[in-house]
Amino acid sequence: QVQLVESGGDLVQAGGSLRLSCVASGSIFTINVMGWYRQAPGKQRELVAAITSGGSTNYADSVKGRFTISRDNAKNTVYLQMNFLKPEDTAVYYCYAKGVEWGRGTQVTVSS
Repeated sequence: QVQLVESGGDLVQAGGSLRLSCVASGSIFTINVMGWYRQAPGKQRELVAAITSGGSTNYADSVKGRFTISRDNAKNTVYLQMNFLKPEDTAVYYCYAKGVEWGRGTQVTVSS
């Protein structure tokens, strides 16, 4: 069974950077679509960024110009480079892989 494991979340000051990683372990095929969602307390889970195996990307307007999604198809791993972080970026970040159950997420906290 394929499992998603996120890592890289931390407490960081506004303006700082973090790099999140997610590996879809156990996958025997390249996953077409992978990405990142986030969920802040009291809010719905929202799409942050997504990327296809061909490299096409999609970003939420709130993170464009600050976040960059990338992937390693051979490893079925997706990354999220987050720069110029803002307090409103504070959330649990969840990895997404099409057809795979959600992982546990990783906490990102940005202090002002």
